[in-house]
Amino acid sequence: MNILGTGLTGMVGSRVVDLLSSSHSFENLSLETGVDITNVDDLTKRFKNSDAPWVFHFAAYTDVQGAEKERALKEESAAWKVNVIATQHIVSLCKELGKRLLYISTDYVFDGTQDVYTEEDMPHPQGFYAETKYHGEEAVCTLKDQGVIIRIANPYRANPKPKLDFIHKIRERLAQNLPIASATDQIFSCTFIDDIASAIEAIIEHSGHGIYHVPSDKPIVPYDLMLLIARTFELNEQLISKTTFNEFFKGRAPIPQKAALKHDKIDALGVLLHSVEAGLQEVKKQEAV
Repeated sequence: MNILGTGLTGMVGSRVVDLLSSSHSFENLSLETGVDITNVDDLTKRFKNSDAPWVFHFAAYTDVQGAEKERALKEESAAWKVNVIATQHIVSLCKELGKRLLYISTDYVFDGTQDVYTEEDMPHPQGFYAETKYHGEEAVCTLKDQGVIIRIANPYRANPKPKLDFIHKIRERLAQNLPIASATDQIFSCTFIDDIASAIEAIIEHSGHGIYHVPSDKPIVPYDLMLLIARTFELNEQLISKTTFNEFFKGRAPIPQKAALKHDKIDALGVLLHSVEAGLQEVKKQEAV
């Protein structure tokens, strides 16, 4: 199947393309291929010239702190233009041309006041980045059965490109013998990016629609994750100290303190999500090749 895609050279998109390229072909919509996704004319031309039945919308402005600094700019901010306006353009074209849309969103759309979040729970974003991603979700929901939203959390992979994921940033810091403080009163999920590819295949096969959570099999406390990274990659865990969520995020953009995602819907499609431990071992294995 041919697929139109945005963000296909990003950390998530490039890995999904690698894993699905044996069964699908991809048309990349990006500045590198002459498409500004915030420009409706650019998008319209490429959409109308493509027979692709699916669009994968991976492109996003993901600088959480940078977005917060531009909150006052609202619709004029970079985050709004990419995460909201571009998504609205893509949704409109999918409606017009009968294409199905898969949109990547985030656990940050929740406010962190519940122990666990299901796909049916109402988002209540706190930071501006999260607000823009939720507005993107709202646009995709107007597609009804044509739209799919996959919420992920802290994505990581082997050999990340074009930038390091958070797992590799921590690993690099520990390898340089630099200290790390990590919260003991926060809980979140992590998404092994290979699982996203498996989820997408299952959703396409089962003609899925609506919202799916694709996190790690079980959530984890950040401090425990740091220790796990150190032990997996044989680094010095004595460099890791304890702190609180409020202290660690003081002066930063607000994010959910509790962000454990339930994933019953993707489980029901037969997708087996990695635990954080298994995901890190797979990263280690893949990078050893």
